[in-house]
Amino acid sequence: MPATASTILVVEDDAIVRMLIVDVLEELEYQVLEAEDSDAALAQLEKPEQAIHLLMTDHGLPGMTGSELASKALELRPGLHVLIASGYGNNIIDMHPSAHSLGKPFSIDQLRDKVKEILG
Repeated sequence: MPATASTILVVEDDAIVRMLIVDVLEELEYQVLEAEDSDAALAQLEKPEQAIHLLMTDHGLPGMTGSELASKALELRPGLHVLIASGYGNNIIDMHPSAHSLGKPFSIDQLRDKVKEILG
């Protein structure tokens, strides 16, 4: 799937971090949607007309964890790719079993490589 055909929903409560991630993904020619929390993300995921190929979420969100968001997202969209970024590295106890993980802080290259690995 070419990058231009893929839409990524970025969920990050830190506005500066979210902006940086979105900028990198847009430079890689992905379509990017943004959400500042799980409620905003779920609102996007509940729109059946909105194509979303990858949910990239922070693990430490207010209200629910990235893993909890992943579970709800996968109920709405079975087969959705999920990438959870965490400052706790890959040792997240409640990591969703079908999610990919990316330790924070991560470099632009690490983000690019992980997204390309997931989306093909």
